[in-house]
Amino acid sequence: MMYIPRIKLLYEKKVINNLKKKLKYKNIMQVPKLKKIVINIGVGVRNKNNIVDTMEDLSLLTGQKSTYRLSKKDISGLKLRKGTKIGCMVTLRRNIMYEFLERLISVALPRSKDFNGIKENSFDGKGNYNLGIKEHIIFPEINFEKVKRIYGMNISFVTSTKDDNSAKELLINLGLPFKNNNIYGGRCKRIIKRKKNKKK
Repeated sequence: MMYIPRIKLLYEKKVINNLKKKLKYKNIMQVPKLKKIVINIGVGVRNKNNIVDTMEDLSLLTGQKSTYRLSKKDISGLKLRKGTKIGCMVTLRRNIMYEFLERLISVALPRSKDFNGIKENSFDGKGNYNLGIKEHIIFPEINFEKVKRIYGMNISFVTSTKDDNSAKELLINLGLPFKNNNIYGGRCKRIIKRKKNKKK
């Protein structure tokens, strides 16, 4: 039997029907879906020697080989030349995308310092959501003892809709813990309470 990620099953069996009723779609083909997740890490000009380690870490936490990001123009003030390697990225689709999303929601985000849900105002006006992560060590795949430096990353959720409200409803139903939403607001509070009890 072929393995199907839990969140993909959730989308097919529950989320599609929920969104069709709530957003009043006439056809299930109109229901928005998550097309891909794009993860970007900027290394910068001064730290370009760390690009190899950064790519290895990104490949490790996503399960997919990452690629270089090159500068698009010359900037003399930063001593930057066009075509210089300044970062890395990876694009996740299909099953590997849903697997990463589940680890992000269930494991990584709750390990963030002072976690109380993610911001609701990071949509781009075209149905896509951008999430900033300050420390890559929140992912359990990263061995903290071998980390040479801590860096942040940008995670972009690209949906099939151009409407921010529809995209938000989709991400909420998939499990992203936004602040102050009715479905997962209680979950955020339970995570915060659990972390406070551990400190005591």
